Formats: sequence, structure tokens, C-alpha cells
Amino acid sequence: MHAFRFVRAAVFAVVCVTASLAMHVLAGGSPVGPGVLVWAVLPTAAGAFVLARRRRGFGMLLGASFAAQYGMHLWFTSGAVPPSTGHEHGAGDLSTGLFMLLVHALMAVLSAHWLERGECGLATLLLLLFASVLTLLRWHAPVVQRVTLPAATAADRVSPVTRLLAAAVSRRGPPAPSHAI
Repeated sequence: MHAFRFVRAAVFAVVCVTASLAMHVLAGGSPVGPGVLVWAVLPTAAGAFVLARRRRGFGMLLGASFAAQYGMHLWFTSGAVPPSTGHEHGAGDLSTGLFMLLVHALMAVLSAHWLERGECGLATLLLLLFASVLTLLRWHAPVVQRVTLPAATAADRVSPVTRLLAAAVSRRGPPAPSHAI
């Protein structure tokens, strides 16, 4: 059980941090080195592992996601590769800062939603994987030779009218009169 939770938390952290970094750069932030990215994945995976221990409400997950996004923003900003133009990230630009806030808020909502719906999504994914494997196994299964029965003779055949009458005949009714006196 812990292994599944660990794998789920690790996949969540990698996707969440990568998407968050992509949105951070899209919003005007500077790219970061791979080491910064790895050190952002580790605490995110640990937090997801702890939160995935039991079912949490959306409010709790949203608060944790906002805290994680704020931490990632600070981490990405401090580990940013210095720009060659000498332009600081978001220095004095209110629209860039507001866009950055909106991007990280969007990522927090998406992360919280993913964490909340993770169990259902994982169950659906495993069910689809299981169904696909069964379909492939059935598709590649060797063909079994059918046993052929000898052809029926005219005496063995029953006419459709006889079958219809046999299905319509009812054997229910009052008991036969008894001659017990």
C-alpha cells in the first residue's frame, strides 16, 4: 500500500513541479537548472506522500497546494539562471507579478484537484490497464478447434410447429381426482 502511495506521490511531484516551472517561465520567470528542479521535486513528493495517507478535503489540499506553489515560486526565483540581458525577473513590473501570482494560483487549484481525485483516477487507470491486458490476452489466445457433431437425420429433427406447441402446452392444473373412498 505504501509503495503505491509512494509511486503516486512521486509521479504527482514530477508532473506538478514540471508544470509549475513551465508556467513560471511562461509568466516571465527565468529558467532554472536541473538541480533546482530536483530539489523542488523532493519536498513536493514528501508532502504529497503525507497528504495521500488518508482522504483529505479540497480545502485542506488547496491550502497545501498554495503553500507548495509559493515555495516553488521562491525556490525557482532564487535558483534562476541569471539572465544575460541584465533584466531582473519581475523587477518593478506589476503586471508580471500579477500574472505570476495567477499562474501559481491556477497550478495550486489544479494540483489540489488532482490530489483530491487521485484515488478515483488511479482506480480508473488500473481498471483500464487490466481491461487492456485481458483484451490483448484474449486476442492473442490460441484458437481452440471446434468439435463438429454429426449431422442430424430427418428423424432427429423437430418441426418448428411442434416446438411452438410444446412451449405453449401447460402441465399445470388441478390435481387429478383421486378415487379414495
